[in-house]
Amino acid sequence: MDRSPDKFFLLLMAAAATWSFFLVANAGRLQPSCIGRERDALLAFKQGMNDTYGELGSWQRGHQDCCQWAGITCNNVTGHVVKLELGERYLVGQISPSLLSLEHLEYLDLNWTRLYGPDGRVPVFLGSLKNLRHLDLSGMPFSGRVPPQLGNLSKLEYLDLSGNYFTGAVPPQLGNLSKLEYLDLSAIYFNNTRMVSTDISWLTRLPLLALLGMSYINLSSIADWPLVVNKIPSLELLGLSECSLSSANQSLAHLNLTNLHYLDLSDNYFGHPIASSWFWNITSIKYLDLSGTSLYGPFPNALGNMTSLQELYFGPYSSDGDSPTTTANTATMTVDLKNLCDLEYLLLDGSLSSGNITEFIDKLPRCSSNRLQRLRLSRNNMVGILPNRLGNLTNLASLDLSHNNITGAIPLGFGNLSCLEYLHLSNNLLTGAIPLGFGNLSCLEYLHLSNNLLTGAIPLGLGNCTAVYLSNNNLSGPIQLGIETCTRLQYLDLSYNSITGPIPPMLGNCTELYYLTLSNNLLTGDIPPGLGNYTSLQSLSLSSNHLTEPILLGTTSCTILEDLDLSDNNIAGVIPPWLGNCTSLRHLSLSKNHITGHFPSKISLLGNLTGLDLGYNNLDGVITEEHLVTLKNINHLDLSHNSFSGHLP
Repeated sequence: MDRSPDKFFLLLMAAAATWSFFLVANAGRLQPSCIGRERDALLAFKQGMNDTYGELGSWQRGHQDCCQWAGITCNNVTGHVVKLELGERYLVGQISPSLLSLEHLEYLDLNWTRLYGPDGRVPVFLGSLKNLRHLDLSGMPFSGRVPPQLGNLSKLEYLDLSGNYFTGAVPPQLGNLSKLEYLDLSAIYFNNTRMVSTDISWLTRLPLLALLGMSYINLSSIADWPLVVNKIPSLELLGLSECSLSSANQSLAHLNLTNLHYLDLSDNYFGHPIASSWFWNITSIKYLDLSGTSLYGPFPNALGNMTSLQELYFGPYSSDGDSPTTTANTATMTVDLKNLCDLEYLLLDGSLSSGNITEFIDKLPRCSSNRLQRLRLSRNNMVGILPNRLGNLTNLASLDLSHNNITGAIPLGFGNLSCLEYLHLSNNLLTGAIPLGFGNLSCLEYLHLSNNLLTGAIPLGLGNCTAVYLSNNNLSGPIQLGIETCTRLQYLDLSYNSITGPIPPMLGNCTELYYLTLSNNLLTGDIPPGLGNYTSLQSLSLSSNHLTEPILLGTTSCTILEDLDLSDNNIAGVIPPWLGNCTSLRHLSLSKNHITGHFPSKISLLGNLTGLDLGYNNLDGVITEEHLVTLKNINHLDLSHNSFSGHLP
């Protein structure tokens, strides 16, 4: 018999292929189907809810194997349902006690559904699902108290009750969950009521706890809260935002929180020197939010040793960047941050009593791979000039230095910020020209340089932005944004400058414009008909220029236009009838022009008008009651200095 290695290998491959085919063909028989009573329990659970979008369409009695249903996972050996994952589905209705038949359930996720228990509360019977390891009821419409029966779930490792409308006391029975690693109770204010806790010592009975979220729970009576959390050395994330905590200057003899990397204490009124806070020696912290805590005085030098720090928030805004906090901060920052090589977000806007921008930038990280992405220092009474070293922060995506007293020119090094998306330098005392390099910043979306003393021309290339604000400067020359490629531009404000020449016809290519104001310049010529291509425009102001010729926009798609101001120009001709299509108009001003003809009957179609100014023109004829009877919302009407005859109805 031929026993050559080649033939043996071929025989081995053939046998493997045959065995693989056998496994695939019989896989369905090796996988047990679900238990009948558990299938019935799931169907009873579904019967109590409204599945508007058919997300549980597979849950049918005709589909016998519930292990194949959406959101269901069964044990591969026993066939018991061990996982029910229905989070973020549009399910409305009541949570049925039939779930008690799922005795082997380990994982229950109903987050952000519209399911509820009796009287809108968490069903008490959930505390009897003794095998649960994971329970997520976050973002649901629950109200009332958190049931203490949840403390019976002795195997629970993950509990998320955040984003609900709970009231009453936090049950200390949660301290019985000795295997818990994740606990988020962060609530939502409702009718100015919220959960409260006067004793959190039960937390020390959770030796494995890595995440603790108690934001928006009233902890005002707990003065020793840092001592309690310091007894949970496993903690990695701690969220205590807006808990009415009274101070953070407690003295800790020994710090146990060596694993802590996330700490959110925002929106608590501490009102003591920032340097006296207990957490500055925790060098493992990566995320620190102290927004709205009324801390003051100099930052401690220990901040410079927090080499793991990635994000620091200390402004009047929380870390979402949009929501103003309730209390402000007033501190000073003279700490050397050169060694914080991992720092990505530094948000100190509206929180420093004073500072020098030149010195501040000099203290920023100096590392081979600079990771700083967001820097916000607005409203900090900062003086000094912008150093060219800013151009070395090549990963910077967002820079806000607005509302300070910064002087001098914008450094040419800004042209090196190739990742920059957001630049806000408004309301300073900046002089000189806008660097030509701005036109090469291909990622730039938002540019705000208004209310400075800038001169020179508008650089090319800004048409790639979505928002450009350059108002209240001394800019001159023509409009040249590179507007032939401005299809993303939504906001453009060039008002109160000395811009000359005509409005370029290519501005009509900016079809996504929402807000356009070129007022108070030295523009000449006519209004390009292409401006009538805008279908998203809500506000258009070309006032106080030297525009001439009749209004020939010719638009019929102005149904969302709310504000139109062409006043104080040299526009001639009649008021165009297409204005009657602009049914959302609230403010219309054509005053101080050379407009002729009768009062247009189409104005009567503009029932949303609150302000109408046609004064200082050459209009004539009789104004009848029919012209004005539909304008019931008018609170400002100026028809003066025209040649109308008769009486105003």
